[in-house]
Amino acid sequence: MIQSTEIKPGTCFIWEGELYQAITVDRNKTAMAKMKVAVKVRSPRTGVVKELGLIGSDRVEEAHIDRREMQYLYNDGTSLVFMDTENYEQIEIPEERLHWEKQFLKESQMVNIQVYDGEILGVDLPDKVELLVTDCEEAVKGNTATSASKNATLETGLEIKVPLFVTKGDTVIVSTADGKYSGRA
Repeated sequence: MIQSTEIKPGTCFIWEGELYQAITVDRNKTAMAKMKVAVKVRSPRTGVVKELGLIGSDRVEEAHIDRREMQYLYNDGTSLVFMDTENYEQIEIPEERLHWEKQFLKESQMVNIQVYDGEILGVDLPDKVELLVTDCEEAVKGNTATSASKNATLETGLEIKVPLFVTKGDTVIVSTADGKYSGRA
């Protein structure tokens, strides 16, 4: 058990029977009142983000989330299949739980799977991934007074905006946080 004042961004803990991961922590102490701790949290199970209001004397149970490196194999239409390269154990995660993450996964890619107490929570993506441009609009000359962009479809089906110089067959770097173009590989 840890006190609410010891929570830092990234800390995983259990509060009122629910598992949370802290995103931001704000502490407010006045001379007359107890310390108030406002913690913005994300539920690893559901992805829901909310704010918890704790006081300085509240205690939470610290949770340890294990990360297992696994290889992404394929999408069977209902689940994404991953394999542990050490013991060849395969696990399936329902596609609807990885709606955002599947846009950045390529076959044979190594990723970290989050596991808490035997329960698979999800996939840890790298900050940026390299993806091949499979389809791209033609660049339109003229309207380039500002940073002009065009639509492109990547090998995973993700559609993003790219600069005019990017063409079909190029490899681009995409941020997994917001799904935006970050540069050419």
